[in-house]
Amino acid sequence: MSTRRIDSLGEISADYDAVLCDVWGVLHNGMRAWTPAWRSLDALRKEGKAVVLITNAPRPKGPVTEQLTALGVPDIAYDDIVTSGDVTRALIRENARRIFHIGPDRDMSLYDGLDVELCEEREASTVVCTGFCDDDNETPDDYAEMLQRLRARDLPMICANPDIVVERGEELVYCAGALARDFGLLGGRTLIAGKPHRPIYEEALRRVANVLGREPDPARVLAIGDGMLTDVKGAMDNGFPLVFISDGIHAREYGEPGKPDAERLDAYLKEAGAAPVATMLKLR
Repeated sequence: MSTRRIDSLGEISADYDAVLCDVWGVLHNGMRAWTPAWRSLDALRKEGKAVVLITNAPRPKGPVTEQLTALGVPDIAYDDIVTSGDVTRALIRENARRIFHIGPDRDMSLYDGLDVELCEEREASTVVCTGFCDDDNETPDDYAEMLQRLRARDLPMICANPDIVVERGEELVYCAGALARDFGLLGGRTLIAGKPHRPIYEEALRRVANVLGREPDPARVLAIGDGMLTDVKGAMDNGFPLVFISDGIHAREYGEPGKPDAERLDAYLKEAGAAPVATMLKLR
């Protein structure tokens, strides 16, 4: 049986009270916003539905809000945002004091207000990875020797962004999840709270409840996303109906960007064990 294709979220929105919407790859591509996407979320809010953005960005809500505004996503498009950085801060509080940070300087807001000490690799008791230091040019191979050293010391790694790759314009760039994956393959212990893991969804449901003024029925909370290992797996594992955005990071798996082959897309979803309620080319 083929997966239902829809052209507008309005075709199914009556069945839901709230939306958990992915950000990177759905609302923007790292360089510009997709205007029909945020307008569709604004329309849902005007219907009285709760809209919470759920993102694996490794920074707290404040800096992510600023980034969205700069890219052209206005705050009328959502009621709240929960980030991987938000829920990762709880992991850091519980597990880390002396931290070796792997990632760009722009992610340092992750530690604001936390009782931790950032130190050199040899002095650390925990590793926190928010991404690649130079994600324009580096690949996982550039970190292979470092990961071996960290594994040899049996240091735990807290991963603030479980994404393997994201779109930046027309390119794919590596994220912290690629290093957490490789560290895990070495036998290293990783701690992850972002999508697809439960903590970020529990926090998202709390935000939805705050907006609606009542506890939501998960069956009436629609997840929207384009990432198979994060958005899709997270929705499936945590019991949320899903709309899969096909013109995202996996677009080349079943056609050309903007031109998915329907049979190949169905086969791709089936092979991955994914059962979305519908697919859309782009959110609108």
